[in-house]
Amino acid sequence: MNETTADFIRRHADDDVRQLALKGTKDPDVDLAIALDQIAGRQTARRKLPSWAASDGIIYPPHLSMEQCSSEQTARYKQGLSQQSLAKSVFVDLTGGFGVDFSFMAQGFQKAVYVERQEHLCDIARHNFEVLGLQAEIVCGDSVEYLRRMSRANLIYIDPARRDDSGQRTYGISDCTPDVVALRDLLLEKADRVIIKLSPMLDWRKAVSDLGAEYVSEVHIVSVQNECKELLIVMQQQPAEPFSVYCVNDDSIFSYHPSPSSSNHICHLSSFIYLYEPNASIMKAGCFNDIAKAFSISQLASNSHLFTSDRLVTDFPGRVFHIDAVTTMNKRELRTALAGIQQANITVRNFPLTVAQLRQRLKMSEGGSTFIFATTLADGSHVLLICSKTNMSMV
Repeated sequence: MNETTADFIRRHADDDVRQLALKGTKDPDVDLAIALDQIAGRQTARRKLPSWAASDGIIYPPHLSMEQCSSEQTARYKQGLSQQSLAKSVFVDLTGGFGVDFSFMAQGFQKAVYVERQEHLCDIARHNFEVLGLQAEIVCGDSVEYLRRMSRANLIYIDPARRDDSGQRTYGISDCTPDVVALRDLLLEKADRVIIKLSPMLDWRKAVSDLGAEYVSEVHIVSVQNECKELLIVMQQQPAEPFSVYCVNDDSIFSYHPSPSSSNHICHLSSFIYLYEPNASIMKAGCFNDIAKAFSISQLASNSHLFTSDRLVTDFPGRVFHIDAVTTMNKRELRTALAGIQQANITVRNFPLTVAQLRQRLKMSEGGSTFIFATTLADGSHVLLICSKTNMSMV
């Protein structure tokens, strides 16, 4: 990148990239394509990678790689997992990409190897790691070939591509590239621990089964601001005990050991005053009986995934509400329960109407401080729970 292009990037760092593309530039020394990528990349990094955005000199890849790369929050979480290795001699990232995960996970290891088959990403990583002061061995080549010939490492990290050759998304674990199921034995032969990053769309139970539950030591379902972002599976040759599942949402972590489903107490709604809505990671894990047991709360129904209690649980991993009123869909009951309420935040769980259909029937606009949960009870009846947010600071 020449200095004229670098100066253009500095002058337009906060400008709308689409408008810049339309206006163009009359200066022939400005490489506009590169400039637009860098301006857009740094603007994305301010939201997604603040510590990188604060570092002058970072080079950003094209838009797709920026959107696919980990956020700083999830990268720091994986950094915590990488530091659990008993020995921190050698770390190998077999799918380096833009290098975000690598830059955080490699810290503390005596040797860190970045493997990436795309040469332009290797060039970007080489430059950026130097800017970040990170010592790394850059290997530009096929990750499977490198895996076959590499010496033993303490930790291998692999994030198989979830797009096929035509750019279409793939979701099956064996459809990703490289195929970690086919490579399982080789991965475990080459490292003490292996961390595999998979799509949050995958069923974690099937992923564990496909990889071999006897080799899985941990499953991490990672959400940011209640949006499920990653599924991480940690593998070892001989795990010390049956695997644990960690449901992570920002700073909240709920962990449990999966066990055969046990019966869970289904409540009689009239005797309870608090409503609990699990966060996205809990919902993804499907550990509803474990949550009920851990927090001594009851499910409204086995398929509704909402919980209640007569006492306030302040550390519940999700949203907590006070139940102000309960009504069926009977018109007279609705008029009484919703008197004076003109807007509400509506959620449907195991209910025959969509949010849009229910909002239209109730003639209710969106927003406000009222929360309506439309759900089905254990006896099959459809109800609306009219709730307000619980003020934890008053407890």
